[in-house]
Amino acid sequence: MQAVPRLVIGAPHGRSGKTTVTLGLLAALRSEKGLVVQPFKKGPDFIDPGWLSRVAGRDCRNLDVFLMGSENIAASFLTGSAGADLALVEGAMGLYDGVDLQGSGSTAEIARILKAPVLLVVDCTRLTRSVAAIVMGFQHFDPEIKIAGVILNKVARSRHEKMLRAAVSEYCGVPVLGAVPKGETFFLPDRHLGLVPVEESDEAAEKISGVGRAAARHLDLDGILEIARRAPALEGEGIRRERAAAPGKIRVGVFRGRPFIFYYPENLEALAACGAEIVTIDALADTALPEVDALYLGGGFPEVFAAGLEANAGLRKDVREAVEKGMPVYAECGGLIYLGRELVWQGKTYRMAGALPFDVVLTERPQGHGYEVVRVTAENPFFPPGATIRAHEFHHSQVVNLEQEKVRFAFRVLRGWGIDGKNDGLVYKNVLAAYAHIHALAVPDWARRLVEKAAAQKSAAPG
Repeated sequence: MQAVPRLVIGAPHGRSGKTTVTLGLLAALRSEKGLVVQPFKKGPDFIDPGWLSRVAGRDCRNLDVFLMGSENIAASFLTGSAGADLALVEGAMGLYDGVDLQGSGSTAEIARILKAPVLLVVDCTRLTRSVAAIVMGFQHFDPEIKIAGVILNKVARSRHEKMLRAAVSEYCGVPVLGAVPKGETFFLPDRHLGLVPVEESDEAAEKISGVGRAAARHLDLDGILEIARRAPALEGEGIRRERAAAPGKIRVGVFRGRPFIFYYPENLEALAACGAEIVTIDALADTALPEVDALYLGGGFPEVFAAGLEANAGLRKDVREAVEKGMPVYAECGGLIYLGRELVWQGKTYRMAGALPFDVVLTERPQGHGYEVVRVTAENPFFPPGATIRAHEFHHSQVVNLEQEKVRFAFRVLRGWGIDGKNDGLVYKNVLAAYAHIHALAVPDWARRLVEKAAAQKSAAPG
């Protein structure tokens, strides 16, 4: 049994203010209370966790039942919370929204598994007494979920706040632990996939500081801490990863920097646990490929930095040549785009690495959005044929001009879109490039296979 003070930040619906309230709480609890706070994000997301990580000074961890399985949720939570005074879990969508009518994979399910009290953030635009009906409905919809407090968001004026507080007090019996005025400086930059990544914000520190000051003014930090500390002890243990000795010194190059930012911490930790040395590669600044035995190209926004990627001709050439020589390469979404020949965005064409025989066009509407399930149907470097993989995708790009005679598809799409609605996972030599984003807890052998493949290629190399 482990006692971890904790809260889930939920809401009746998306765009209620969960992210900014969570960011504000993180910033204020660090600056005003001097606490170490561990952030978590419900669901498959990279952008919100980037901001949460920056504010907390600790890597945000994702909790997702669909990807990880319920058995891994508490263990992952305990692992991530080690050394923290408090854990905050930012929900997604509405509290009870899941993948089916039963709410499977919802924020509420995460709260139930973690036995965590819920702080409900309510958008009070054009609401008065009806706020009580909303809160009461969320209180009684699932008796296993404890709505322990309410944050009133977008409150118009002092009279409006008094009416809202009185309604919740009269009918719901839960404390109102904050009221955020409409027009308060809870502002973060937005874009087509949600928030602009924190790595792209030159004013991140200023924005974070502003959100923290606003939270300290408008939220009852002591009251929020009190309900978090009432959470019961959790059974179980964290995830144990004993570092294995790699078959020889294996260096895995991971593309980072502003264009490639979408990596789950667990994926990098899994590679390290298999004995790999992680070598960071900045696709904009590093003009040559360092001495590595394999590459991992995660997702991100290569389109935003397409001109800089094109200008770095030396690195593009090195990647192309490494692929031709048989280097193991695993690429997800943005990494897939980079490995292609050309990227077309906003009427302009940019040269990419040219390692794979296709082009990519960015569109205004999402091409794949949500959970993805694939079956491995062909030989590839990292996954056994016949396996079923749960993943997720979110891309505005299309693969075009694919020379299918030069590649093969490794995945048959059972759910989602992938590359063409039927297939995902292009294989060329020792490259596997897909729109699917995986989580290491869902595919525990992926990292071991990547490291072993790199070791085999290295030992087979002449000299």
